[in-house]
Order: sequence, then structure tokens, then C-alpha cells
Amino acid sequence: MFERIKEDIKSVFDRDPAARNTWEVITNYPGLHAVWWHRLSNRLWKSNWYWLARTLSTLTRWLTGVEIHPGATIGRRFFIDHAMGVVIGETAVIGDDCTLYHGVTLGGTSWDSGKRHPTLEDNVVIGAGAKILGPITLAKGCRVGSNAVVTKDAPPGSTVIGIPGHIIDPNCKKGNTHRERVEQLIGFEAYGESEKCYDPVAQVISSILDHSRAVDNQLNLLIKALSNKGIDIQELDLPGINANDFLDGMSGQTIAENDSSLQ
Repeated sequence: MFERIKEDIKSVFDRDPAARNTWEVITNYPGLHAVWWHRLSNRLWKSNWYWLARTLSTLTRWLTGVEIHPGATIGRRFFIDHAMGVVIGETAVIGDDCTLYHGVTLGGTSWDSGKRHPTLEDNVVIGAGAKILGPITLAKGCRVGSNAVVTKDAPPGSTVIGIPGHIIDPNCKKGNTHRERVEQLIGFEAYGESEKCYDPVAQVISSILDHSRAVDNQLNLLIKALSNKGIDIQELDLPGINANDFLDGMSGQTIAENDSSLQ
């Protein structure tokens, strides 16, 4: 037991640069307290002391802000940073060396009595506010960005971001498109949304702007060709569209620099 406690304390120093000394970690890390109390409630649960296990779990939630069902299976060196608002369901399985940030939910999507919560393999990191839902598996080394909603399995070493969660493909052909630059910049984020975070709505608007500019260019070529043939076309006073009006924080870039926002 004491060996496990030492491992837990060391895991805090390994993952939180704000930790100064052992006494501070023991007394002021509610995520650590939640894990320790869970081990006791889990033993009670396995011994069929269900009410007592649930009661201890409830008391732990009051004290730490973390709700871990006593039936959940948790591996070694599990760390919950900041802790508040974390919910872990009954059939959740968490491997060794996993990290959860505040506001994470490992929840179910059905009322079936069987396996209905996620499985996290070793070395999985879940960013703040992320929701991992259903009997899915996040394979070894997977990372989930902040506020993502994940409902499908993720392969080893992958990074999942967005709503709904989608995997950043590490093998995709890298160019200079706006989306690729964004994914390279944000990758995994443990905390809150980046100003440059991938926004599906912004990407749709950017795609529409790209299409509009391409149509304008094509029409200009057609008008020029007709003019060369002696056919006059009435010119209309069309309003212009400035992409920078839609792309917050990108005013220093010209439209030409963003002609291939989406591919």
C-alpha cells in the first residue's frame, strides 16, 4: 500500500510543475485524495459492501469534487489534475499512468447494465472539459484535447480534438492549408480552447469564401474572352467580400494567403 502511495506522489511531481514538496502534495491535491479514497471504496464494492462503498464515494465527492463510482477499475499512477468536476462511471476502466484534467467525464450512453463506460489504456491524457462517452476504447498513448466529445474508439498514440471528436491524422500529407496549420499549432491542449483552435463553422465560411473567389475569377476570364470576341457584357456593381472580416485575429494576412483554407 505504501509503495502505491509513493508512486502516486511521484506521479504528481512528474506531471505538475507547481508541486513544491511532498507535504504540499499530500495535503493539497484533491485529485490524489479522490484516488486514495476510491481504492478503499473499490475494495468494499468488490466485497459486496455496496451501500458502504457508495456512501464512501459520495463523501469523497463532497470533499474533493470528484465523483468516481466504486465499481470503476483504475490502474497505477493515475493523476487527476485540479480534480474539480471529474466524473468516472461504474464500468470505466483506466490503465496505468493516465492523466485527467478538471471537468472530464467518462460517461455512458445507455441504460444497459453491462459495459457502458469508456476504457482508457496506459498513458492516456484527457484534456479539461472533455467528454468520453460509451463503451469505447482509447488505446495506449492517446490524447484528447480540451472540450472534445469522443464517442468512437481511438488508435494508439492518436490525438482527438473537436465536437464530435475527430482524429488528427499524423500521416496526412502536410501542406500550407489553413486547417493543417491550425492542427499543427493546437494539437493536444489540456486547457481551454485556443484562439487558433479548429472551428467547423469558421472552416465552412472560409470554404464558401474560397468558392466565391474561384467563381469570380472564372467569370472574369469568361468576360475577358467574350470581350475579345467583340461581345459586350453589362457590368454589375457587386459588393465585395473581405475574408479578414470573418477570420478573427488574421487581419494581418491577405486574402491571397488563404486561398486554400480547406481541402
